[in-house]
Amino acid sequence: QVQVVESGGGLVQAGDSLNLSCVASKRTFYNFAMGWFRQAPGKEREFVAAIHARSIMTKYADSVKGRYTISRDNAKNTAYLQMNDLRPEDTAVYYCAIGRTNWGFRPFEYEYWGQGTQVTVSS
Repeated sequence: QVQVVESGGGLVQAGDSLNLSCVASKRTFYNFAMGWFRQAPGKEREFVAAIHARSIMTKYADSVKGRYTISRDNAKNTAYLQMNDLRPEDTAVYYCAIGRTNWGFRPFEYEYWGQGTQVTVSS
């Protein structure tokens, strides 16, 4: 059973930073894309950022481009999401997911999902 566990969420003020981590138990972690998605209350889950299995490319939602950075350490089976200049509209539950292949950024391209970590940004 593959497990995906996010951590690093919390309550911060606008302009602050957070670094989310995601540890995955998948043995061939290095072969699969990793993605971050988020869901705000009353809204659909949306794409935030994705990184290729070997980190050769990344993709970001327009709303976070220039503020968020996705990265991964395949030796540690871990993906990260560095979030800077946080805004109240970034408030959501953030989910990490393992891709079905080495690249993808749409929800259906992801197979294993974590339980999510809450990020709350106060104004």
